[in-house]
Amino acid sequence: MSSISISSLENDKKVPFQENKVVLIWSLTTLLVVMNTTMFNVALPVVLEEFQLKSSTASWLVSGYSIMFALSTLTFGRLSDFIPISRLLMIGICLLGAASIIGFFSGHFLLLLGARIVQAAGAGAVSGLGMILAGRYIPVSRRGKAMAILASAASLGFGLGPVLGGVITQFFGWNYLFAITGLTFLTIPFFQRLLPKEHLKKGQFDVFGALLTGLSVTGLLLFLSSFSFGVLAVTLVLFAIWWRYLHWKEEPFVPPTLLRNKQYSKLLFINCSAFFLNFSNLFLMPIMLATVFGKSPVEVGLVIFPGAVFAVITGQWIGRMIDRFGNKPVILLGQLLFVCATVQFAFLSTVSPYLILTTYMFASVGFTAISTSMTNEVTRILPISQIGSAIGILQLMQFFGAGLGVTVSGLLLTVQEGLVAEIVYRNIYLCYSFVVILAGSMYGFYVRKERGKQREQDVTVEL
Repeated sequence: MSSISISSLENDKKVPFQENKVVLIWSLTTLLVVMNTTMFNVALPVVLEEFQLKSSTASWLVSGYSIMFALSTLTFGRLSDFIPISRLLMIGICLLGAASIIGFFSGHFLLLLGARIVQAAGAGAVSGLGMILAGRYIPVSRRGKAMAILASAASLGFGLGPVLGGVITQFFGWNYLFAITGLTFLTIPFFQRLLPKEHLKKGQFDVFGALLTGLSVTGLLLFLSSFSFGVLAVTLVLFAIWWRYLHWKEEPFVPPTLLRNKQYSKLLFINCSAFFLNFSNLFLMPIMLATVFGKSPVEVGLVIFPGAVFAVITGQWIGRMIDRFGNKPVILLGQLLFVCATVQFAFLSTVSPYLILTTYMFASVGFTAISTSMTNEVTRILPISQIGSAIGILQLMQFFGAGLGVTVSGLLLTVQEGLVAEIVYRNIYLCYSFVVILAGSMYGFYVRKERGKQREQDVTVEL
């Protein structure tokens, strides 16, 4: 196996590629990938009816995709420490495009499921490697703007996916959803010409560690979707073996030094909480709009979509704010917006659908601010040699937070069956306000530790 010899790139003269063009094309690719994640959800009822499936079987089109996407993101992030990003991206896009062609012509559920899983394997490359590329090759003075553009493209994909998916499924059929993702093939010539060339040297890749990590994460995600205590028991055993293996292997798949980094762990928690809240909103809003206000699926998409567009528009401002003032004010802004959104959802979500629309604007901008600044902060506090693994783990925790948010939201709805909608959603969002407070407290500890380190450095310099 090969690994990359990379030096830190901290000024314009060392940037070996046209970053504006790369970020633009990568953002368009990210948009297609994220839309592929969300637009297929609205086609599930049609697929279920066409193949005469049970709901639990059809749900594997979503859960199987999510599990593979999470594992692929972490794997490609780790592989980027050994293999050039350009080569990994080509592999990912080819997997994504080939699976899209197979899915378009699939006439059997197992073939359809296989196509979705292979799609997820390729999509993980696009999602994970974009932030790693920005962290390695774009100077700190412009990195925030680049990461904000990528995050904004993802936010737009989350909002546009259900709308476009509903229209395509209704007028053309679910097969044509694969045609949209197949457009990623068109980006290959641009990436081949624009991506930087990286130098290689020999190294090793921990295959067994990757397999053990994949099995452990899969078990955890399966438990979150099934709440099977048998699965939980097996998962705990796998995690125990995995943890011992990390400390035994000389160059493990997941470096234990990262997991022992307390500052990095705090960022993982804050980022996880942001995805918890965002995906809880995306799960609860359609239910609120359908059950309380009687909105159709298309109308639900139209209510959610403006929030995604607003996040894209403000994403440029967020990026410039990061580049000018640093990550910390943006993280604080994101948490304040989440506080406003949870309180508004708690007391106003059942009053009018227009209040849901405006409240989600606060939440979507807060989510973009935190997700962008968190990734940028990780690239700031860690050496370049650890960025690939660090961002891979960060994005794995994003999936954990997203899955946990949907699961907890479903449970809170179930235990409150029979109550008035106003009380149900007030209780849920008051609970979620404590998640925001906990994340804010964790951020306070993080800032205090950073200031302590800075004072120690200042004293050392004076001496």
